[in-house]
Amino acid sequence: MDATIENKPTLKGAEFLVKESVVNEVFTPEDFNEEQRMIREMAEQFIAKEVTPILERIDKLEEGLMPSLLEKAGEQGLLGAPFPEEYGGLGKDFITATLINEALGAGHSFSVAMAAHTGIGSLPILYFGTESQKQKYIPALGSGEMKGAYALTEPNSGSDALSAKTTAKLSADGKTYLLNGQKCWITNSGFADVFTVFAKIDGDKFTAFIVEKGTPGFTLGAEEHKMGIKGSSTRQIYFQDTPVPVENVLGEIGKGHLIAFNILNIGRLKLCAAALGASKNVNTITIQYATTREQFKQPIANFGAIKHKLAEMAIRTWTCESALYRTAQLIDEKEKELVAAGKPFNEAVLGAAEEYAVECAILKVYGSEVLDYVVDEGVQVHGGNGFSDEYVISKAYRDSRINRIFEGTNEINRLLTLDMTLKRAMKGKLDLMTPAMNVMKELMSIPDFGSDDETPFSAERKLVSNFKKAILLVAGAAVQKLMTKLDTEQELLMHIADMAIETFVAESALLRLLKRIEIEGESANALQADIVRTYITDAADRINKYAKDAINSFAEGDEQRMMLLGIKRFTKAASYNTKEARRRIADKLIAENKYIW
Repeated sequence: MDATIENKPTLKGAEFLVKESVVNEVFTPEDFNEEQRMIREMAEQFIAKEVTPILERIDKLEEGLMPSLLEKAGEQGLLGAPFPEEYGGLGKDFITATLINEALGAGHSFSVAMAAHTGIGSLPILYFGTESQKQKYIPALGSGEMKGAYALTEPNSGSDALSAKTTAKLSADGKTYLLNGQKCWITNSGFADVFTVFAKIDGDKFTAFIVEKGTPGFTLGAEEHKMGIKGSSTRQIYFQDTPVPVENVLGEIGKGHLIAFNILNIGRLKLCAAALGASKNVNTITIQYATTREQFKQPIANFGAIKHKLAEMAIRTWTCESALYRTAQLIDEKEKELVAAGKPFNEAVLGAAEEYAVECAILKVYGSEVLDYVVDEGVQVHGGNGFSDEYVISKAYRDSRINRIFEGTNEINRLLTLDMTLKRAMKGKLDLMTPAMNVMKELMSIPDFGSDDETPFSAERKLVSNFKKAILLVAGAAVQKLMTKLDTEQELLMHIADMAIETFVAESALLRLLKRIEIEGESANALQADIVRTYITDAADRINKYAKDAINSFAEGDEQRMMLLGIKRFTKAASYNTKEARRRIADKLIAENKYIW
């Protein structure tokens, strides 16, 4: 039976903060079924055969090259895999769609064009379009016959998307809306056939429109000269009395924000998937360089400083993968639950993604920062050669940087992580008050200095549980102390968000390990145990620092001293030789001469 159906997760959005997950409910990458593995291999082969050999041509924006690659991907079903069959898609589940995004993530600029096309370029129409709109555009977008783009950002409205200035005015005959304005940083704009464009009707009704290439008054600026992803078409677009038929209004008038924000939830997870695929690729490139580059009459892979880098790159990649597919399954199961309850496909997908919007924001931040770390260390391992365009690692380094800006900056996503969690609590969807009060009571009691619990990784389980207590302690006190002023304390909010990110990733990695041990035994997962123990040990120190900085920003006197003692208690980890653990991890990677997990 498909593992995605066997597992029935029970956690609601953001509930990981206050509840424990059951090991056998968690989906891990090792649970992919045979079909999913075949689809991943097909996507990887597409990158290896069709994209990697022509990266230089892609970066030079060779006329017609990127559209032809998208068409080839469409012919193999890689673009329309998650689209419903009635619109020409393959009807694949959310986990499979995530897996395709990951596998195609190693394609540099192609990955950006593909993700923009299948995500923000197509999903607004699929999820919010009328039946006639979906019938007209989705089959062609799924096959690659038409290419999609998304026009939201303007020169003076980036993170503050609702401050857009582009206007839409109903014509005298009531048949068209006349668009006037400017959009910038529009991915795929140089070759896209259909654009989702946001404008304000009557100056205040933020609304989405479907605009086709070639419409009068719709013009393009020159290609932007970018730091990275040079092969991705990025232009400004201009509207001057551009007539858009009234039947091309997308969704409800004045409800464009629902499209913009809901699509971003899915986009954030997809970005993490693509970053993961790129991270795996750079791991392999760097390992292979380290095993062939010799200094002092031996491969540099033999040196401890290099082993540390190779191992840490792998640790962050493996933990990212653990958190990604844990979340993908939560969304997949919620979607199935909503469909079973009678919700139509589009509402089910959007509802599932909205339920786990906190986790999607976490993944966006962590995935993009993992890739940035991996490419940075990859350049360092390459030394001077890493600074040369002759080596693909320099391209990977430049291409990575945009991911911390795409799909909402990482700063915005950190702020959203806590903001959305608190809003869920205020709406009664998440009980934070009870566990937060329990943490305060625990601080007043005699500490638990240990128990006879001999279950596998009991110390790590307890430490992750304590991480959650640390978050509840800091967040609870901050809300109580600052109340309405909390949203102005962005530094504090981001510290708490970083605690939550570390905790979610640590728990996801631990749950993945425990599930594999239940199935395969501990000896078969010794290196994975090294990965998890090393990550959790280091996470304890990072969470301790975030918590102390947060507490010191708003508390003082006895309250401050009590809370700092509590953080010390909740982040106390047993001694662990992370140096030897990293050497064991690196030695395996070096022996295999590639990233293996």
